[in-house]
Amino acid sequence: MKLSDIQKTFILHWGEKATKFGFNRTLAQIHALLYLSPTPLDAEEIAETLQISRSNVSISIRELLSWGIVRIVPRMGDRKTYYETLDSTWEMFRLIAIERQKRELAPSISLLRDLLISEGDSKDPSERHVAERLESLLQLFEHAS
Repeated sequence: MKLSDIQKTFILHWGEKATKFGFNRTLAQIHALLYLSPTPLDAEEIAETLQISRSNVSISIRELLSWGIVRIVPRMGDRKTYYETLDSTWEMFRLIAIERQKRELAPSISLLRDLLISEGDSKDPSERHVAERLESLLQLFEHAS
């Protein structure tokens, strides 16, 4: 697939921005390519277009599939697997938010709860201070999720 200058610029930008939010650059570039593509693409097309390894495409596609923002598109009589991203940017954002909550906030919430249980009702002022801080953080994370 030949990319226009606009497509190249967006794909590179999307990959760079993704790193600021804790995502893999290549994963984001694949997502951007699929988002801009008018038709589903197979892994070989993705690898050739982005000039990345086939194994990197496979790993990234698996991750995007697990997030639910990329889906497999079967084609009658074709053995290749084709991929496309969701059309709705709102749905993509919603799914990403849900996954980030599960992967990032939920483990922190669980840890904070465990720490507060083990902290108990300490009389030590420094331990009370720590417990108050952890409780405040827990409330924030619970509210955000």
